[in-house]
Amino acid sequence: MKLALVRQRYNPYGGAERFVERALAALAAQGAEITLITRSWEGAPQAGFRQVTCDPSYSRLLGGRAGRDRSFAAAVQAEIAGGGYDLVQSHERIPGCTLFRAGDGVHAAWLDHRARILPPAQRLAQRWSPYHRYVLAAEAAMFAHPALKAVICNSRMVADEVARYYRVPAAKLEVIYNGVDTEVFHPRLREEFRVPTRAAAGLPQDAPVLLFVGSGFERKGVPQLLRAFAALERRDARLVIVGADRKRKAMEGLAGRLGIAARVHFTGPLKDVRPWYGAADGFVLPTLYDPCPNAALEALACGLPTLTSTTCGAKEWIREGENGGVVEAADSVALAARLGALIDLGDSSTAAPAARGAVEGLTLPAMADRLLGLYRRLGAAGGGRV
Repeated sequence: MKLALVRQRYNPYGGAERFVERALAALAAQGAEITLITRSWEGAPQAGFRQVTCDPSYSRLLGGRAGRDRSFAAAVQAEIAGGGYDLVQSHERIPGCTLFRAGDGVHAAWLDHRARILPPAQRLAQRWSPYHRYVLAAEAAMFAHPALKAVICNSRMVADEVARYYRVPAAKLEVIYNGVDTEVFHPRLREEFRVPTRAAAGLPQDAPVLLFVGSGFERKGVPQLLRAFAALERRDARLVIVGADRKRKAMEGLAGRLGIAARVHFTGPLKDVRPWYGAADGFVLPTLYDPCPNAALEALACGLPTLTSTTCGAKEWIREGENGGVVEAADSVALAARLGALIDLGDSSTAAPAARGAVEGLTLPAMADRLLGLYRRLGAAGGGRV
């Protein structure tokens, strides 16, 4: 099978990129011939698959992000038209692909969720943004294109949104969850990392430690999390925030104004988060919108009770009061109360097995098997070439 995967650029800390890397390795091991079509991907040469770079020029002054994405889409469409691929799976909103993996969710849904926290002037700017208008148009055109045979959704939440916003038939929606390496992410990390990681960061060994992992602090809910943590009655608790964001300094400033700077530890981006999974007592991701964050699956696999939001696809694996909880992301008052409950749950002897058990079946081989099964069905139906 000759398969092309499309992803515009590589971010070593991004969940979508980690999914592609894992999927490619698993699929290549099962004999698929894989080409990655990309603008910039530093990790590709070491991964054992062919790379095609599409990096056409565009006007940064006149076109901006919309011009960048439009030029990349046109180059990809030209490549797949003459590439002889059996299947083209795009992780970008490009009309003409055979499959679209909605790893970033539905842009129209994200804009609706984001509008809830924006002041009126910023809501208006979002509505008339050239970039958002381009993405919405590309998204609509892709979902309506006759070449599209299937949409790979990484949570039921995303599948419901694709159907609701774009009326894509249920027969085209395939829910294939992200895979997690359940041997790498395991409760035994606690034994290995808890003491040294806390000591290196200057955190008390007996303090409750809550962990946040994610890049894109506004979307992932860091401002609300800091306000909720400031209202938390447990003053002995610590919060660790792992991730890259241009607004890190602003968030550190907010922590200072809230009087919690001494209890909040910003690590910046980390390629290996396992030490913090081992050091923490609970995981919290009050995201405004997240289709299916790898970090939440990793945390659960490590046995961490997890608190997430109603607009996060990972809510499927949460059993209220057993392995975590679900809360409205924008409600800092409710979030503060649930943080206290998460700390209490972290002291429970049953929470770690319940967290681990919820995702233990989401292995990388299981994900690869589901993907290959989908590819073979599409090939057998004669829907392979774009």
